[in-house]
Amino acid sequence: MANTWQFFCTKLWCTSKYHLRVRDSDLAFIAVHFWAPTFKWGISIANVADFAKPTEKISYPQQVVIACTGIIWSRYSTVITPKNWNLFSVSVAMAGTGLYQLSRKIREDCFSDEKEVAAASLEG
Repeated sequence: MANTWQFFCTKLWCTSKYHLRVRDSDLAFIAVHFWAPTFKWGISIANVADFAKPTEKISYPQQVVIACTGIIWSRYSTVITPKNWNLFSVSVAMAGTGLYQLSRKIREDCFSDEKEVAAASLEG
């Protein structure tokens, strides 16, 4: 069985006209360098949809990971050759939405108590 698989990989597939055409192509839609960032847009779109969520349902670890992923990969996408601008744009969007969600959560958790105390002192 291993010999059959090895024969398929080395003789049939890797030397087929289709494989050589795909391997030597400069078309971006064939490569993972196009599809991976394109599917990452789903995370950013979902995070934008979560802007309407109450802040009690926002997760610190999730938003920290989204923001850090966006920051790290936006830097990486400008260092690699060729530069991947699709990855850069989705990473900036991920960092932006993650940081915005974190700011909402921090404002609610840290600064809303002061407003509630001030409102309670004015009422009573």
